[in-house]
Amino acid sequence: MAEAADFQGTSPSPARRWLRRTTALLAGAPLLAGLLQLPAAGSAHAAGQAAAKADSDSGAVAVAIDSLSPAAPTDGDTVTVSGTVTNQGKQTVTDAHVGLRVGPPLTTRSAIDTVARNSDDIQGSIGSQIDDKYVEKFSELTPGVAEHFNISVPVDELDLGQDGVYQLSVALSGETSAQPWEQLLGIQRTFLPWQPDAAGSKTRTTFLWPLVSTTHMAAETGPNEQQTPVFLNDDLAKEISPGGRLNQMVTLGKDLDVTWVIDPDLLASVDAMTRSYQVRDGDRTTNGTHQAVAKRWLADLQDAVADKEVVALPFADPDLASLAHNGTDVTGSLSQLKDATDVVANTVEPILHVKPSTDFAWPVDGAVDRSIVKVATSAGADKVIARSDSLRETSGLPYTPSAARPIGGGTTAVVADARLSTAFEGDLTKASASTLSVQRFLAQSLALGLQTGKERSVVVAPQRMPSGSQARAMAEALTALQGGTWSESQKLTAAAAAKPDPDATTKVPGTSSYPSSLRKQELPRSAFQQVAETQYKLDNFKVVLSDPSRVVTPFGRALNRGMSTSWRGRATEAGSFRDGVESYLDGLTSRVRLIDKSETKLSGRSATIPVTVQNNLVQDVGPLVLRLTSTNPTRLEIGGAAYQEQPVSVSGGHSQSVKFTTSANANGRATVIAQLYTMDGRKYGAPVTFDVKVTEITATVMLVIGGGVLLLVLAGFRMYTQRKRAAAREAEQGDPAADEAADGSENREDHDERLGQKSEAHARADGPEQPSDPTADTAAEDTDPSGTGERVDR
Repeated sequence: MAEAADFQGTSPSPARRWLRRTTALLAGAPLLAGLLQLPAAGSAHAAGQAAAKADSDSGAVAVAIDSLSPAAPTDGDTVTVSGTVTNQGKQTVTDAHVGLRVGPPLTTRSAIDTVARNSDDIQGSIGSQIDDKYVEKFSELTPGVAEHFNISVPVDELDLGQDGVYQLSVALSGETSAQPWEQLLGIQRTFLPWQPDAAGSKTRTTFLWPLVSTTHMAAETGPNEQQTPVFLNDDLAKEISPGGRLNQMVTLGKDLDVTWVIDPDLLASVDAMTRSYQVRDGDRTTNGTHQAVAKRWLADLQDAVADKEVVALPFADPDLASLAHNGTDVTGSLSQLKDATDVVANTVEPILHVKPSTDFAWPVDGAVDRSIVKVATSAGADKVIARSDSLRETSGLPYTPSAARPIGGGTTAVVADARLSTAFEGDLTKASASTLSVQRFLAQSLALGLQTGKERSVVVAPQRMPSGSQARAMAEALTALQGGTWSESQKLTAAAAAKPDPDATTKVPGTSSYPSSLRKQELPRSAFQQVAETQYKLDNFKVVLSDPSRVVTPFGRALNRGMSTSWRGRATEAGSFRDGVESYLDGLTSRVRLIDKSETKLSGRSATIPVTVQNNLVQDVGPLVLRLTSTNPTRLEIGGAAYQEQPVSVSGGHSQSVKFTTSANANGRATVIAQLYTMDGRKYGAPVTFDVKVTEITATVMLVIGGGVLLLVLAGFRMYTQRKRAAAREAEQGDPAADEAADGSENREDHDERLGQKSEAHARADGPEQPSDPTADTAAEDTDPSGTGERVDR
């Protein structure tokens, strides 16, 4: 404006120009200073916010909810929440307090999943805090130190409205030296199911309570009459002892309305422990000592299932998916499944005194495809327990349909709810983890029930072998559910027979849809090939035994165990078990064998060759067929042919020799093979090969033998002629004996002897006396005829 007031056409004086510039400079200095300070201040503020966020994220206080009671409150209840808060940062938290916050109801099951995934995120929605009088305060929280809290609130103070699942948060607020203002430092979200009044149509819930374990018994048994069983280790005794996993399953399950799903192998193993048994300890075995524990566990189980539904799996719980994907083209694999199913009737009922249902098949994690369903039903089951994350809904239903689905061929798929079935997986040893799993299970169950007014049947199929902590969480959740207002218990057979939802999917997925994570754990094809090879050896062995049941039963059950679901994820242990079964069978088979022979020599054209069969078993074997074969029949024949067969049976602990007649056609060495066969013509055991050497029969030997024979003939002829001459001389002299002989009145033998004696006397009288002739030492023989019946020795 000053410049506008200047006269036009004239320039300002130098003094005036300097004055204006100085004034402008002084006026703009504060503004410039402010402008220069703005970026610095903004940077400092942003840095402060970033530091605050970083401190909140990385150094937050951990909140753990150890218990929430009651888990599903109703009108008039007081909700008590207890747990711990732990400062995980580096700075002390001051002026802290723990309070409860209730969020709006969660209207969908997926919303519950979202909250569960972000349960400790302080950035998410948490709802408003209830009255300040229901808080617990801490003056300070030292880093690394856990502090306990316990807050009780009447349910009326929670301001719960309509029936539903509410998000319940336990939040800790406080200050730090870096951020000296109240802020949220830690949170833990959980769920509060709220339905104080009984539902008009309750959800019928079936909960499977599995009694399944790993393989514990070997194929080996003692040689005694009782066939003392041998256990691989003493782990089963630990599981059924007080505090053990299986002991807890029985103790917890007896007070719950559940369907027991039992592996008969577990029952057979514990039953074997009630008597004399042995435990393998390295290369030796020791006597088992837990008979009393086994008897007590079985007695408790019998009481627990007395009035409950029992479903029996095939013996040793065969891996149906592995069999379907890797074993169906191996001869005999499906027969193993059939045997495992057939033996159930003789295992479960005699031990538990209840008749089990055997028409259910349960693939691992309920994952099914068409090949698994085909295998599962091949042994007689007509119901397959699947899971909803495998048999997925494709029709866009806004609710969860009932479990039963007809899938064709007279087979029913009983589809367990995946969310409920997986609620108790993971590490639940901490009370906080267990509490969250219980509340999540109840929340999902209530949300399912509120989806529609239709009556539905829901099945819960948890993991096959829950740990002790998982079992306790399951029991806690079931106790709350069965005492709640929206669900009622139902047996599995009733769930399978319930009317299916017409809009529910019934299409079984193809093989390619099977989860890759599960496929990696399957038994390989080589496992089924080894089982088949061992079965072939067993078939050969049993036909030669007088009591085949002593090996058929223990080895048959061992082969079932080699296909067990419990080997998933334990490929090395599974291979070792199958190798042990086959090796032990080979050892038993080799106890019936041929004794090795060294070279045999034949000194003539024919001879007998013995072959010995040894039986070191405790039972008799036979009949077997022993075949002796000449590899060079033109030189050596066996029984007049290339080979000869003879049956043989051997008593237990003894040996038996079988003799074969051989004939040599030429001198030299011939190889002979001895081989045992079963009666149906299959080779048994290893052959024994030995050489037979035929030696030459020399001319000198033949001359010696011929000369001896000739001398014997000449001596006999001389004696004959001498006797004839003596008889003629006596006849000429009128010997009375000769007349009597002619008349037939004297005994012929006495007459001949006397003639012989007289002839010898005459010969001595006629010939010259020899110096070596002995003097007679007996009296002269009576020449009278011998009496009637008197024996005359020659």
